[in-house]
Amino acid sequence: MKTILVDARNTFVTEKWIFLEMEELLDTFSNTKIIVTNANDEQMKTFGLIDMPYEIFTLKHNPDKIDPVYFETLLKQYQLTANEVIYFEHNIDAVTSAESLGIVSFHYDKDKKDIKSLKEFLEKNI
Repeated sequence: MKTILVDARNTFVTEKWIFLEMEELLDTFSNTKIIVTNANDEQMKTFGLIDMPYEIFTLKHNPDKIDPVYFETLLKQYQLTANEVIYFEHNIDAVTSAESLGIVSFHYDKDKKDIKSLKEFLEKNI
């Protein structure tokens, strides 16, 4: 069963709180979910990334998600391969970074908030 990597800020968390419609969608899948962020300790508080419903992974900007090393580190820490995860993210550069390692990824448009397309991506790739 694939682990779902969930972008934190501007995707799952908007204006310091969880995007409830997205959480409801994610909760329909029994897969493990990991929220991925670049946030450091101070930003975790500022962005409202405390007490999240899923585990959080961050490297505190060392490096950021736009660097494939971020995802290499995540995979190693969780003892996963690129084929065992899927990822969605609002930042196209982070999507490209993950894809460079073979992680199936979806560019989520944070302005459109297109839950239907996200659901289709998840269903197709789980």
